[in-house]
Amino acid sequence: MTDINDRAQERAMKATIWRLFFCQALMNATMVGQAAMGAIIGHSLSADPALATLPMAVQMTAVMAASIPASIIFGRYGRRTGFLLGAMVSICGSLTFALGVWMQDFFVYCLGSAFAGAGFGIAQHYRFAAAEAATPAYRPRAIALVMAGPVLAAAFGPELVKHTYQAFAPYLFLATYLALALLPLICITLLTGLIFPPTPPRAAVTTPVGEIMRRPAFVTAVVAGLVAYGTMNLAMTATPLEMMFCGFSVSASATVIQAHAIAMYAPGFVTGHLIARFGVRPIIVAGAGLTAASVVVALLGESFWHFAVGLAILGVGWNFMFVGATSLLATAYAPHERVRAQAANDFIVFGTVACTAFLSGYVHARFGWSLLNLTLIPPLVAALALLAWQKSRGVTAAAVAR
Repeated sequence: MTDINDRAQERAMKATIWRLFFCQALMNATMVGQAAMGAIIGHSLSADPALATLPMAVQMTAVMAASIPASIIFGRYGRRTGFLLGAMVSICGSLTFALGVWMQDFFVYCLGSAFAGAGFGIAQHYRFAAAEAATPAYRPRAIALVMAGPVLAAAFGPELVKHTYQAFAPYLFLATYLALALLPLICITLLTGLIFPPTPPRAAVTTPVGEIMRRPAFVTAVVAGLVAYGTMNLAMTATPLEMMFCGFSVSASATVIQAHAIAMYAPGFVTGHLIARFGVRPIIVAGAGLTAASVVVALLGESFWHFAVGLAILGVGWNFMFVGATSLLATAYAPHERVRAQAANDFIVFGTVACTAFLSGYVHARFGWSLLNLTLIPPLVAALALLAWQKSRGVTAAAVAR
């Protein structure tokens, strides 16, 4: 009887994780589509070319700002309530984007970025929900699987852009945003009836967030995460602009973003296995090496294949670094500390991403494509130096969690 119950619990756990997989895919489709067209629309609506990536910067700032209130909502009302709220906010974002495009108003379009970013910020917690729903042995695979969900978004999002952006001409991309508003509705349906593990009771003594942030595992996880996301976002956000200046079409740049997004998320089906076999730190180091390799490809030329291959390598590098960072973060806090730890992590990581989204447009407009790519190298070196320093001290993820 015990074996039967154990198998039933395992099936229920995996069913929950697969639902989270599809929810993550749907929520990320809006972001992938935005990555393919946001800078192009920003360039057409703004008076200053340096502000072309401002909407993406606003969006990532909203992701950062949503991290703390989202964690409070999850802690008080549970995962499902928080995720439902995130889906509804995401719908508001897509509709406001559409209004900004229809009105040709840069301010309204940036306002849409704020709603979309808040919805996406809440959706970032799907990976944490997967970690909580899984057994300790299955946790790295659960995190990697849910983070692989956006591979569907990577295939679908840019195709949606390519086939809808001219549907309501002369209002380019209006139909695209109206279509993207439908995706969170499907997510809401998937969340209906989904049972999450109960929220851990509040501890009698609350651990100060500063104490959590001083733990070596937390520091390493945050640095790896912010470097992974920051370097990736810096190059990805400017790519559609550079391709436009090189004479490529919207469809061509959407295809490159599609290849990049697939490369970001497809490795998630095996990254958990790789972490289980080789450990977290070797995977993070491999991701940093791949990111550096993408810089080399970008500097070699500006043909379609240079853009496509370079961004694909960048995507795999992001996956290894960010999944590794998320797995390491899960070892840095006790269950009752998760709200503060996750909020602090996402606030720092997506605050960095917001800065790189704005800097991407500024650096590209003022200094050019080559220098923009070279700026990826110093953060990678800093992340590797931190990993090497901790290894020299004999610090392991398991040892520093407490």
